[in-house]
Amino acid sequence: MNEDLKVNVSGLPRDYLDAGAAGNVSAAVSSQVPGVEPEPELVVNPWDIVLCTSGTLISCENAIVVLIIFHNPSLRAPMFLLIGSLALADLLAGIGLIVNFVFAYLLQSEATKLVTIGLIVASFSASVCSLLAITVDRYLSLYYALTYHSERTVTFTYVMLVMLWGTSICLGLLPVLGWNCLQDESTCSVVRPLTKNNAAILSISFLFMFALMLQLYIQICKIVMRHAHQIALQHHFLATSHYVTTRKGVSTLAIILGTFAACWMPFTLYSLIADYTYPSIYTYATLLPATYNSIINPVIYAFRNQEIQKALCLICCGCIPSSLSQRAPSPSDV
Repeated sequence: MNEDLKVNVSGLPRDYLDAGAAGNVSAAVSSQVPGVEPEPELVVNPWDIVLCTSGTLISCENAIVVLIIFHNPSLRAPMFLLIGSLALADLLAGIGLIVNFVFAYLLQSEATKLVTIGLIVASFSASVCSLLAITVDRYLSLYYALTYHSERTVTFTYVMLVMLWGTSICLGLLPVLGWNCLQDESTCSVVRPLTKNNAAILSISFLFMFALMLQLYIQICKIVMRHAHQIALQHHFLATSHYVTTRKGVSTLAIILGTFAACWMPFTLYSLIADYTYPSIYTYATLLPATYNSIINPVIYAFRNQEIQKALCLICCGCIPSSLSQRAPSPSDV
C-alpha cells in the first residue's frame, strides 16, 4: 500500500510519468550534444584571383624566354645570360604567386606562408637586380666598346650573376630563418609575415637601385647621342636623320625606365609609410602593378631582341623571316 502511494504521489498515471522522464532525458542529452553545423563556404578574395592570373601569365611568358635561351647554344653572350637571369627570376616570381594562392586556400600553415613569401621576395629581388645588371652591361658595352667582347666581360657577368642571386636568396631566407612577424603581429608590414623593418630595407634598396639605374641610363643616353652625332658627321647624314635616330634611342630608354618606375614605385613608397593596420585593398592595389613589370620585361628585353626573335621563329616555324635577317640593329635597340 505504501509502495503504491510513493509511485503515484504526483497524482499522474505511471505511463505519463515514464514518457515525461524519457522526454526530459532526451532534452538534456540534446542540450549537451552540439548540433552538426555546415562547413563554412570557401570565400576567395578576387584580388588573389587577379594575382594568381597575373602569376600564370608571368610564368608562361618567361618560360618561353628561358627555353629559347637554354635551347640555343649561340645565345651565351653576356647580354643573353643577363636576359636569361631576368626571365628565370620572373618565372620564379610567377610560380610564387601561383603557389601563394594554392597554399592560402588549400594548405594553410605558418611554414607554407614563410616558404611562399621567401620565394616571392627572392624572385622579385633577383628580377630587380637583373634589371640593374642589364643596365650595367649596356653601359659597359657602349663605354668600353673596344674591349667589351673579351673574356674579362664574361667573367664580370658571371660575378654579377652570382652576387645578385646570392643576395636575393639571402633576402628570401630572412623570413624563413626567423625574421618574421608571426609571433608579434604589431611588427608586421603591409605584407604579412614580413616585418616592417624587412619591408623598409627592401624598399630602400629598390630606391637605391632605381637611382643607380637612372644615372646609368642618363650616361647611356649621352653616349648614344654622341655616337649618333659622330656617325652622322662621318656619313654626311642630314641633321633630321641624326635627330630621328637619337630620339628613338632616348624614347626607348625613357620607356624602359618609366615602365620600371611606374610598376614598382607605388608599392615601394606604400611599404615605407604603411603597416599591417592599413586596409589590405591598398596593398593589393599597389602590389598588382609591381607584378605587371614581370609581364612587361620579356617584351622589352627579350622579344624585341633580334637574335631571340630569330630563335623563336626557328622554334615555331623552322624558318627566319627575311625582314629579320635583313634588319640591322639601331640605337633604339639599346
